[in-house]
Amino acid sequence: MNKKNFLAIDIGASSGRTILGTLNNGVLEIKELTRFANSLIELNGHFYWNLLSLYEAILEGLKKTVRDGIEISSIGIDTWGVDFIAIDKSQEILGMPYSYRDPHTTDAPENFFKLIPRRNVYESTGIQIMNFNTLYQFYTLNQNQSTVLKEADKVMFMPDALSFMLTKKVVMEYTIASTAQILNPYTKQPDAELLSHVGLDKNKFGQLVMPGTVIGNLSDSVCRQAGINFVPVVAVGGHDTASAVVSVPALDENFAYLSSGTWSLMGIEVKEPIINSETYGLNFTNEGGVDGTIRFLKNICGMWLLEQCRKEWGTELSYPYLIGQAMECKPFEYLINPDAAVFSNPVSMTQAISQYCIDANQEAPQSVGEYVRCIFDSLALRYKQVLESLQSLAPFVINRLYIIGGGSQNKLLNQFTANATGIPVIAGHTEATAIGNIMMQAKALNIVGSLSEIRQIICDSVSPVTYQPENTGIWNEAYNKFNKICNNKYNHEERSLSRESIRNS
Repeated sequence: MNKKNFLAIDIGASSGRTILGTLNNGVLEIKELTRFANSLIELNGHFYWNLLSLYEAILEGLKKTVRDGIEISSIGIDTWGVDFIAIDKSQEILGMPYSYRDPHTTDAPENFFKLIPRRNVYESTGIQIMNFNTLYQFYTLNQNQSTVLKEADKVMFMPDALSFMLTKKVVMEYTIASTAQILNPYTKQPDAELLSHVGLDKNKFGQLVMPGTVIGNLSDSVCRQAGINFVPVVAVGGHDTASAVVSVPALDENFAYLSSGTWSLMGIEVKEPIINSETYGLNFTNEGGVDGTIRFLKNICGMWLLEQCRKEWGTELSYPYLIGQAMECKPFEYLINPDAAVFSNPVSMTQAISQYCIDANQEAPQSVGEYVRCIFDSLALRYKQVLESLQSLAPFVINRLYIIGGGSQNKLLNQFTANATGIPVIAGHTEATAIGNIMMQAKALNIVGSLSEIRQIICDSVSPVTYQPENTGIWNEAYNKFNKICNNKYNHEERSLSRESIRNS
């Protein structure tokens, strides 16, 4: 295998990176080239993404490869899910994209279900009901008579939008489109009935392409600005979790994965969607994966809780310091349901946690360490809760859990998760998403073949760390307390928007 360089552009819900991947004789090496913020912009009561800032950051990553004398074979982009842009017939972008955290869709699902029953929507798409799903964003904009949809010639999800800005090509990559709750999971095409109720039809979207498809080459404008030669842009697993799952270093199917970042996404890989009364009741989702797989998963709030607390305390408090403070605190004193609606986007996360604890007949955390311990204990127990549901639905025995993404570095939470779930937890690479992105580029260029071949290369290239369960009896007792708190009358309804991963994203 000849040495090849690939550029992965991996953008999560709070930051982005450009990662260089070098594949040489069956071994992958990666290197971060640039890192940039992806911050929400609040304007007149709405929250937007700064699309042009992301474009500039991508250009800077391309320029970095030129400055470093690196010749890249291709580029791939992955992002968080559900959000989108629209362009008119002149291919002009119609405004900045709303963020999924914008409150304009708060009541949208229940209003939409007056048109099509909730269960019918789930059975038509297999997607977890979350109020920020693209379907309900479309519905809200249509109800508000938004000019964005009225004037739209094409609608593109975020990785496709950024690829469009690089190539002028309009596509709809399968994995990112599958997060929107508009695709039929069997035909993999937009559902005409659902779209008709939001004022759209399938012609408003680009050609559906599968991960590992070359979209087109960089445009003349991009090449001139970056000082780079024409390079193909590849549709990878455009949803960051789809790319992250590619990088699970497993050689059989008996595993679950937890893509851990701002959001936590726990699931398994299956060949066909799992859509039935039980999955509907548990609000599990069936999202598109690579190589013909379905990502059957549950979206769980992740490090968002701690990230928001840290903003209040000051970002100068490092994660090692916060973890050290947590380790000094008594366990299980304060427990919350991480997916309660009050934690979606509160003005103050610490106040939201305190009030939740008080409403659940607990004391409120006082110190930084107690808040962190509350978050970590609660997340680990929530992971156990979801894993139990997942095992009841899986067509195989789950004997280990792979943690991938930024959360794989959190040794304390990894150990807590092993303790809570009672199975080995294996921490993969922190740049799991970028690795999956890179390997799908290699697949598009026919350098590698199947998903199993990709994972063999990953196994040969990374050194996972395994955490064995400890003190499971104590954690089982805490789990009983956690379940009572989640089920008591003070528990706020689990948010319909509880997703990942919107991951690792």
